[in-house]
Amino acid sequence: MSQSSKSPQPPQPPPPVPTSADVARLAGVSRATVSYVLNNAEAVRISEPTRRKVREAAEELGYVPHAAARSLRAGHTRIVLLPTSHVPIGPLYGTFLNELERALRRLDYTVVQYGSLGLTGDEAARAWAELRPVAVISLGWVTLSAQNVATLKRAGARAVITMGPVGVPGAHALVMNQEEVGVRAAAHLVERGRRRIGVVVPEEEGLELFSAPRLAGARSVAGAEVEALPMAFSEESAGALAARWRGLGLDAAFAYNDEYAMLLMRAFQEEGLRIPEDVAVIGADDLLLGRLLRPRLSTVQIELPTGEHLASLVDHAVREPSEVAERHDLMAARAIRREST
Repeated sequence: MSQSSKSPQPPQPPPPVPTSADVARLAGVSRATVSYVLNNAEAVRISEPTRRKVREAAEELGYVPHAAARSLRAGHTRIVLLPTSHVPIGPLYGTFLNELERALRRLDYTVVQYGSLGLTGDEAARAWAELRPVAVISLGWVTLSAQNVATLKRAGARAVITMGPVGVPGAHALVMNQEEVGVRAAAHLVERGRRRIGVVVPEEEGLELFSAPRLAGARSVAGAEVEALPMAFSEESAGALAARWRGLGLDAAFAYNDEYAMLLMRAFQEEGLRIPEDVAVIGADDLLLGRLLRPRLSTVQIELPTGEHLASLVDHAVREPSEVAERHDLMAARAIRREST
């Protein structure tokens, strides 16, 4: 006995992609008005009720402006390229970068994070240039040259901005003076009567961008006898360092940051070393968790600009491109004394 079966239905074509003309018809305005509203044009005055009608019509239709078409009209994209970090940068800098992204989005930029692990400066510049960003903010994980900056500018980047301890010819420099962190930490310990200071240097690859200048800053402080102490961010590594501490003849530890300091403090306590009687400990970044420890952790508080401030610098560099590279010093540091010193 044969069993009847329904023939398969042909696949339905996808619904048509809504256009700005559809939004204009639904909102009862011109296509130009739709463009002005959805592109946040500042030069044209449009009433708030009209703006609201356009946005509601676009939302109802599911209309999304075409980025490539908008770029052709404007002559440039709105992409700000932010190469991602391939090293643990810690909560302080993570929060700062999150604020920067949000502030750039409020200024109508599209922030694109780009994984650049393993790329050289030449490779990175070519890869970034393919996206035609209007600005690039390089955090220093990739070492750029003047030639790399020129490559990005030829591809349409109105601003190339580097963050880190040194600048790059042709790029605006947002200088973060990490040496100052080491100076403040070591000077605080010397003031507390500690002279023989062990500076914890992370073994993790990539962090030398921050740790090397902090070590150099500590070594520059008069009266401080500094020894570099490599340590990985693990209980085993901290325990091994604490186990040989008494033989080192040191009376203080300046850890790379609060996270390394807290890890080392725990290892010291397990070795029976008293803090601060046997060893004073200071970290950096002023994390909340350090204030909850017993003894409370002394630290170097790093004052960074707000994400809003940095986003406005980027926006200014895009709006008014200049061949003259500007330098902005981004951070200040001060030691905060608590119970661990």
